[in-house]
Amino acid sequence: MSAGGVWTDVVGQPAVVAELSQAVAHPASMTHAWLFTGPPGSGRSVAARAFAAALQCPDGGDGTCHACRTALAGTHADVRVVAPEGLSIGVNETRELVRLAGRAPSQGRFQVVIVEDADRMTEQATNTVLKMLEEPPPRTVFLLCAPSLHPDDVPVTIRSRCRVVALRTPPVEAVAEVLVRRDGIDPALASWSAAAAGGHVGRARHLARDEEARMSRKAVLDVPLSLVSLAACLNAADDLVSAAKVESDRTTAVTDGAETEAVKASLGIGARGPGVAAASRGAGQLKELEKKQKSRATRLGRDSLDRALVDLASLYRDALVIHTVRGDLTRVPQLAHPDRAADATELAKKIGAEGALRRIDAVLAARTALERNVKPQVAIEALCVALRLPA
Repeated sequence: MSAGGVWTDVVGQPAVVAELSQAVAHPASMTHAWLFTGPPGSGRSVAARAFAAALQCPDGGDGTCHACRTALAGTHADVRVVAPEGLSIGVNETRELVRLAGRAPSQGRFQVVIVEDADRMTEQATNTVLKMLEEPPPRTVFLLCAPSLHPDDVPVTIRSRCRVVALRTPPVEAVAEVLVRRDGIDPALASWSAAAAGGHVGRARHLARDEEARMSRKAVLDVPLSLVSLAACLNAADDLVSAAKVESDRTTAVTDGAETEAVKASLGIGARGPGVAAASRGAGQLKELEKKQKSRATRLGRDSLDRALVDLASLYRDALVIHTVRGDLTRVPQLAHPDRAADATELAKKIGAEGALRRIDAVLAARTALERNVKPQVAIEALCVALRLPA
C-alpha cells in the first residue's frame, strides 16, 4: 500500500498505516486508547502524530488542510503532546494533562493526547493516566508511545486498556528514500546514513546532516580495537563520558539561555519601578527552571551515552555473526555496521564467539547501571575494563 497525505513520513510501516487508516475511515474500528510500540527509531511518535492529524482532518488525513498541518506541527488546539524534558514525566504534568483532556474539543473532532516515551512516566503519573483510561471522556483519544510491551515499560493495567499498534524497524532502503525526498540528502550519503543508523530514522537524518555526529560515531566504534591496556581502557572511558557531556552541553546551551531570558523578562528582572516587587518573588520560578534544565541535561547526556553503548553492542554482535560464518561475509544477511566490517572481522579473530557474547553482556549491564543512576564515569570505566582485549 502506498501511503500519502499525513502518512508520508511513517516510513516502512504499511500494515500500521492500513490499520490506522481503517480506524479513521470507520468509527466502529475506533477506540479511546492506543499504545504505539516499536524499537527506537521505528517512528512511534511520528505514527501517533500522523494518526492524530488524520483523526482531526475532515477528509481523513489529506495532509494539506489546516487541521492536518497544525496537528503535524504540534499547534492544533485539540492535540496535546507530552514529552519528557527531564528523566521522567511527573504526576503534576499528567494531572494538568488529564484536566485538559477532559474538555470537549474546541475545533477538531476529538481531544487527542499524545504521550511520547510513556515508559518514563513515574508510578504516580501512570496511576493518574490509568484513572482517565478507565473513565474516558466521550471524545478524548489517548495515544501512548513506548519501546515495548515489557511490564517495566508499560504496566499491564495500562496495556490492557489500549489497542496495541506494533511498529517494526523500517528497511534501510525506505529510510534512505525519505532522507532524499524529505531532507534533500545526497543519495549516496542517505544510503550510508540509513545503514549506519540501523534503520533508525531520526539518527540516520542526524548522521546525514551533521559531520560531528559522524565523527562521534567513528570515535565510539574505534574503541573496541583500542582497548589493549588498562590505561587505554581508562582513557577510552574518559573520552566516551566527555563526548556525551559535550553533546549535551551543545544541545542545551541555546535552549537554556533562551528559556532563562524569557522567564526573567516575564518576571521583570532588571526592571525599575513596580516590576521590582514582582521580580523579587520570581526567584522560586528561576530555581524551578534551573532544576528542570539540569534534569534535561542529565537525560540528554544519558541518551548520548546509551547511543554509544548500542553502537558498541552492535559491533560485537557483528563480530559474533562473522565468527559464526567463519569470516564468509557473503553468508551474512545484514551487518549492523556494514562500513566497519573489517573491524568486526578483526574483533572476531581476537575474541571469538564466547568473547563477543561476554562483551555484549557487559554492554547491556552498563546500560542497566546507567538506568539505575550509577555515576556514568564509574559505569563506563567498569565497562571498558570488561571489554579489554586479551593479551
